[in-house]
Amino acid sequence: MIRLSRTLRFAAALSVTALAAAACSGGGREKTDDTDTAGGNAAGSTGYTIAFITHETPGDTFWDKVKNGAQQAAKDTGVTIKYSNDPEAPKQAVLIQNAVDSKVNGIATTLVTPDALAGSVKAATDAGIPVVGFNSGIDDYQRLGALMYFGSDETLAGTAAGKRIAEAGGKHPLCVIQQTGSVALEARCKGVLSSAPGTENIQVNGADDAAVTSTLQAKLAQDKTIDYIVTLGAPQAIDALKAIEQAGSSAKVVTFDLNQEAAQDIKDGKIVFSIDQQPYVQGYMAVTSLYLNIKNGNDIGGGKAVLTGPSFVDKDNIDKIIPFTKNNTR
Repeated sequence: MIRLSRTLRFAAALSVTALAAAACSGGGREKTDDTDTAGGNAAGSTGYTIAFITHETPGDTFWDKVKNGAQQAAKDTGVTIKYSNDPEAPKQAVLIQNAVDSKVNGIATTLVTPDALAGSVKAATDAGIPVVGFNSGIDDYQRLGALMYFGSDETLAGTAAGKRIAEAGGKHPLCVIQQTGSVALEARCKGVLSSAPGTENIQVNGADDAAVTSTLQAKLAQDKTIDYIVTLGAPQAIDALKAIEQAGSSAKVVTFDLNQEAAQDIKDGKIVFSIDQQPYVQGYMAVTSLYLNIKNGNDIGGGKAVLTGPSFVDKDNIDKIIPFTKNNTR
């Protein structure tokens, strides 16, 4: 498990190393004069511009943590962040191409639908613009040409979650997929299934909480053998709790990811545990790693993905973590 404090100490140490040396951009926008060897400590002071592109669905608070991490990294390294997002793969590909056309110095992007984004990522690498993947695409980032990757091993996370469910006596978990075509979400459910063979998947519309609740309520009313609901996002965990109450079900809830409400529900015993991928760290490291690569040629991870999860949050450590959820950093 990678803890936030350890990761940030690691990033800080790397930053000190990078700031002691000089390097130039390997492509993209021509770097402005940078004579400040201290790195700036103010967004935009280095002259580097990094496009930060995600598949965020509007209203999904998960991405606030990712953006908070990226914005803090921008302040710490003195780069300018250009954030854009679209949950539809073709439109996200256009956003990446737009970043290439504007000659940014680096691109950090989620790779939730790798094949749909392959062409635009190649356009970036062909233009000499370094690309870093984060959050989604751990099995595909190297094939697409991304230099580094920061995120959770979703198959490992799902497997670990399924193991805990099975050890607790769970026989028929329901794994709730809230976005069609997401390789990360599918990997989570596949991992759960590998450890809890009775797992069943269900597709919901994650952009509509009321629809999620009604779909789950109907499923629980129809099948009383469901004993666990595994949600793949904190907002869906809250929806699942409502569905359980409405259906009169005794199913228990476990979830991936955190928000303030889900953290309180863990403390109150309503949610058994969360599998946290530490999104703040993903945003922070994606930006910091690009800064170090552009300025100093650094490559973090030794050719492998840098894992930010799975990190389990349950009744044993929730008191320590709740304050960070209130700050929207965990």
